[in-house]
Amino acid sequence: MPATVAPAEGLAEFPIRVVGLAKSFDRLKVLKGISIDFPRGKTTVILGPSGCGKSVLLKHLVGLERPDRGEVWYERQRVDTLSEERLGPIRREFGFLFQNGALFDSMSVEENVGFPLRELESSTPTSAYEHAERVRRVLQMVGLEDTAHKMPSDLSGGQRKRIALARAIVLRPKVVLYDEPTTGLDPIRSDVINELIIKMKSALGATSIVVTHDLVSAFRVADHLVMMHEGEVMLEGAPDLFRDSTDPVVSRFLRGEASEDELRAIREASRHDGHRSQATRVSTKTPSSAPRQR
Repeated sequence: MPATVAPAEGLAEFPIRVVGLAKSFDRLKVLKGISIDFPRGKTTVILGPSGCGKSVLLKHLVGLERPDRGEVWYERQRVDTLSEERLGPIRREFGFLFQNGALFDSMSVEENVGFPLRELESSTPTSAYEHAERVRRVLQMVGLEDTAHKMPSDLSGGQRKRIALARAIVLRPKVVLYDEPTTGLDPIRSDVINELIIKMKSALGATSIVVTHDLVSAFRVADHLVMMHEGEVMLEGAPDLFRDSTDPVVSRFLRGEASEDELRAIREASRHDGHRSQATRVSTKTPSSAPRQR
């Protein structure tokens, strides 16, 4: 495990490593000293319920969040200590598919997808032809080449996700980060996104990291699974390890079952609400023997 190995060692196999990562917001402890190695060229899926720290972890990998404690490594660079200026070249090796797509409503599909190329042109100029060709090629990869001149408002939710993915890969990243890629999509559109995640790994040779609580998607795309719970890593390994797990927290999550404590709290709240409602009805009811007002 990374906690017992020098972080810069083994990066040929694990290009991204987090070591003892801790993060709090005010008094809320979101990450509690987690350590994870991400295998090169594989798809690692980070599972867990909402609020367990998955998306916060993802933002640490590209320096969008800074840890209170711990280390983040990419190749042989420690990311969490770099300035914004030095983070720039590293971030260009990452593609980031945000949960809501984050397309620019005032730009066409072609302009949205080409936006990272325009941002890069000050340091790496590209010809108009090369720019257009790269945009066309990634739109073709996600199966939406014919939408280039449309606006995001003309597209379905699934199409917008695919356009956002095209934008995420237009710089040919070595790592692709997916934050809840199937959220808000129906099962068929979700499967399209899953197929694209698999395709991107093969086409780009990229290391992929997917944050999700969608179990169907997780087991469809994962080479390696990590389950987080309350800011800690509960289990890590191949998908079969999860299917065979007898850990009650892991088993309940995979079955979609709430814990007894959560269910008890809901039942207690329901009983208290029922008592309060009954007391309110009794206190506001006019007694039948009360004299009528004239």
